[in-house]
Amino acid sequence: MLKSCPYCGKIHDKKYNCPKKPVRQRQDNRQGKFRSTYKWTKKAQAVKRRDGYLCQVCLRGLYHPERQYETEGLEVHHIQTVASCYEKRLDGYNLLTLCERHHKMADAGKIPAKELQMIAAEQEEK
Repeated sequence: MLKSCPYCGKIHDKKYNCPKKPVRQRQDNRQGKFRSTYKWTKKAQAVKRRDGYLCQVCLRGLYHPERQYETEGLEVHHIQTVASCYEKRLDGYNLLTLCERHHKMADAGKIPAKELQMIAAEQEEK
């Protein structure tokens, strides 16, 4: 049976494997597997709850926040990455709630890790 190909727009037999079809790459590393675990999902929820569902950098007025109480686009950031320090992947002192903007800045090294560790320690000791 002939069908219009969604990848190249030509007419092919439906069993034809179009070369324009993108190849899906699997993440077979520990990081990819870890991020889909139940333990990580629960820990990320716990960290967000601990931090009051607020970006901790915005809350402190650091690095030009758009709003002081940023509650949208929150993500849990690993201060020491999962790849570099796998044993600290679920450690509360290594996790912090950040908005998308500050998470990108932290990943790029624009926010020092020491500063983030101090904030995480402060939050963990509350």
